[in-house]
Amino acid sequence: MSIYVTQHIIDWRAASEAVRGAMQTAERIGIRINVAIVDASGNLVAFLRAPGAFLHSIEIAIDKAYCAAGFSMPTAHLAQVLESQPPAVKACLQLRPRLVTIGGGVPIRFDGSLIGAIGVSGASEEDDIQCATAGIEAMMQLERGA
Repeated sequence: MSIYVTQHIIDWRAASEAVRGAMQTAERIGIRINVAIVDASGNLVAFLRAPGAFLHSIEIAIDKAYCAAGFSMPTAHLAQVLESQPPAVKACLQLRPRLVTIGGGVPIRFDGSLIGAIGVSGASEEDDIQCATAGIEAMMQLERGA
């Protein structure tokens, strides 16, 4: 007996659209950001840096996307999750490389399944989240054929 599983992925078109949507929002509100898109395994699919965006935010954007995919939740929620853990668990997790507990990393779901995440860094936490959300919305509009 064979079992086949259908898996949705983020292809280059979808990733490009997500980056474009995030960057257009950043441009509209007057900020410079770095945007990263990863697949469900945390592998980088797309990245774009606005001219003048903070250099340190390059890796932070990638790590936000990686973290959001790995935990299947927005990075803004991770600080709350850590607070509810025993001290040893909290201390151990905080030592993990690439763990980001500030907003700007958002999982991307399609038909209820995690297919990847977007990470935005370079502005305030609220602006990063706004741009990440706009990127996901742009990608979903592409899927809907809008």
